[in-house]
Amino acid sequence: MQSASVVPEQPPVAAQQGHPKALYLLFFTELWERFSYYGMRGLLTLYLTKTILAGGLEVPAATATLIYGYFTGFVYFTPIIGGWIADRFIGQRRAILIGGTLMALGQFSLFSTTPGSPAVAFGLPLTTCLGLLLLIIGNGFFKPNISTLVGQLYEQGDPRRDSAFTIFYMGINIGAFLAPLVCGYFAEDLFATKTVVDGVEQVSNYGFRYGFLAAGLGMVLGQIIFNLFAPRLLGPIGLAPVKVVKDKNAPKETLSKEETDRMAVIFIITLFVVFFWAGFEQAGSSLTLYTDSYIDREVFGYLIPTSWFQSVNPLFIVALAPIVASIWLSLGRKGKDLSIPVKMGLGMVLLGMGFLFMVGAVMERGGDVSDTTVKASILWLLATYFFHTIGELCLSPIGLSMVTRLAPISYTSALMGVWFLAPFVAQIAGGYIAAYVEELGALKVFGLIAGFVILAGLILIAIAKKLFHMMHGRGN
Repeated sequence: MQSASVVPEQPPVAAQQGHPKALYLLFFTELWERFSYYGMRGLLTLYLTKTILAGGLEVPAATATLIYGYFTGFVYFTPIIGGWIADRFIGQRRAILIGGTLMALGQFSLFSTTPGSPAVAFGLPLTTCLGLLLLIIGNGFFKPNISTLVGQLYEQGDPRRDSAFTIFYMGINIGAFLAPLVCGYFAEDLFATKTVVDGVEQVSNYGFRYGFLAAGLGMVLGQIIFNLFAPRLLGPIGLAPVKVVKDKNAPKETLSKEETDRMAVIFIITLFVVFFWAGFEQAGSSLTLYTDSYIDREVFGYLIPTSWFQSVNPLFIVALAPIVASIWLSLGRKGKDLSIPVKMGLGMVLLGMGFLFMVGAVMERGGDVSDTTVKASILWLLATYFFHTIGELCLSPIGLSMVTRLAPISYTSALMGVWFLAPFVAQIAGGYIAAYVEELGALKVFGLIAGFVILAGLILIAIAKKLFHMMHGRGN
């Protein structure tokens, strides 16, 4: 039986200095996949709720938010299945090809939808239902397996691993930053029909389908890049499923005590991370609604569109990821690297601190007053996103790295799927949290989020030594 390490026994791809070129191939492949996903996601709610005459599907707002919530939730659920299939049957490389192809077809299915077509479920035409389903399934194949490939570029104990995942994470956020700008421009400007009403230019018919087309073409471009350069840069990595890579004459694999301990750590930290993502995902709900009504968005006479603030976090990620990556790399080389649980607990504390700035914004306005003419400074919001970004960089890429370190080789992609269960649960929980803002008031909700997330982060830091021991030498 092969020793149950994260990386199959093969010559290491990474040299001891710098990062392998294969990392940058995965960087650009993930960039285009995230461009595709976030471009579509940024248009989805508008597309569902706008009238048929305006190029939408005219789905009631309550139904549209339900569709959006469950769609984004299940996008993070299917990686468990896709990861398991890759581990056992097809390998990571084939899974990425299948996932990318399905997602491109999903985008093109959305592109082909004609507003006013007969609804088959939840007020959606068949091609829209098919498109969303293909995106959910395709993401299940793609997402856990490309992250697993990043981990397979490095041997156990390589201090560059966390740095590599932070660089990889920067690719995710470059795509997330560009997507709403490009796809939104296609849908709301370039291919939109505009009219002037009382001297004000307004969109009378949106070009949503062309936004979906751009998202689909981005996915195709990413797949072309990946399949063109993967044979040379990745070699045999990720081609065969784990059960084929292992020695065929080896006895049936059983997990050792060390391996089960490491798997337990993945599950424990995943539970903590649910609190992080439930708070973080407020960016698309309660924070957006509060920004739209109560934040002074006028800068030098220009009123910044509310939707543009969705690009602030990925912009900060792109700017700050190289700095954070260099910090982890420097600490690792000096032998002073923080353990995984400490890094992730710190990320949760920073997220909670970010919400304290939103508490400051509410207090600047005099509390939960409903007068929308009373605005809070935009600096409160920018500070919130800044702290959320630093917290995310301490937690999310480190979590991806953690799974590739701790998971037994036979379960790496499947356990990467387990890691994505946290956002799945958090998307649903975050929706309920956002619903209470109107009932309890923003001051209380933002304050409670800050308190709960900071407390959870401190607890994680407090038990970090125990978790580090359970990692058996793979905790930093």
